[in-house]
Amino acid sequence: MGIGVMMKLFGSVLLMTGTSGYGFWKAACYKRRISLLEQLRQMVFLLKGQVLYANATLEEAFEAVGKRTEGQLSRLFLYVAERIKKQQGEVFFTIWKEAVAELLADSELKAEDRQQLTAMGEHLGFLDKDMQERNLLLYLEQLDLGIRELQSHRQERCRLYTSLGVMAGMFLAILLC
Repeated sequence: MGIGVMMKLFGSVLLMTGTSGYGFWKAACYKRRISLLEQLRQMVFLLKGQVLYANATLEEAFEAVGKRTEGQLSRLFLYVAERIKKQQGEVFFTIWKEAVAELLADSELKAEDRQQLTAMGEHLGFLDKDMQERNLLLYLEQLDLGIRELQSHRQERCRLYTSLGVMAGMFLAILLC
């Protein structure tokens, strides 16, 4: 076997490994997005409980929820609580919008997820408790619909991503050899 054949074989293996890895990575991203949305649903339920039943201020509610959970969303809630504490005449929605844009820009959440999350904060803080509850319930319904849709397609999408990764690697290896 000549050096040229060995190089082609080695390149083909690297190519297939790379494209397969990308397919597996895309499938993992899809699963992480679902997991993140489920965690967000849990956190909004906790937030609703803090605002409605514990009669906590928004600062206290966001801080309590942020401390009870972990990860990127926890940092978001704690950051918002800290910004509310240091508030210098800023409207809550401005704080919330900036925090979502800053802290979740590199998350697995898609732009539509972040947009819905941003919209949830639009009516928090200045409406009565009944309207805040309705706003949170509306967001929870939207979130549940999105999660159910993603879960219904999870198996086929993950299989598609991994299969396309492997098949693209094979195709390119054959094409280039």
